[in-house]
Amino acid sequence: MVAYVIADIEITDNRWVPAYAAQAHDFVHKHGGKYLSRSGNVKTLEGTPLATTLIALMEFPSMAAAQAFVNDPDYTPLVMSRRSGSNSRFQLIDDTDLAGTIPYLRKA
Repeated sequence: MVAYVIADIEITDNRWVPAYAAQAHDFVHKHGGKYLSRSGNVKTLEGTPLATTLIALMEFPSMAAAQAFVNDPDYTPLVMSRRSGSNSRFQLIDDTDLAGTIPYLRKA
């Protein structure tokens, strides 16, 4: 089952960004993942805008691989750096359809 990590980040101090951006991909790749997007071009189409300045969307081969990425002890220094200069929310979703009406997605 494919899994996705959605990182919703409000950068409050950008000093962490260059080192994080240069190294985070290696940890995603180490756990079988890949970035689908890592963009600061965030526009709210509906609802009240959040203070988001960056969204990253990563795909992993499984929920376990995604969780291994975020729990990798070697990734921890980057996490701590990101947390010190941002408000971050990482969410994990699978590739299912809750309603079960989209034929190319598995029913949840």
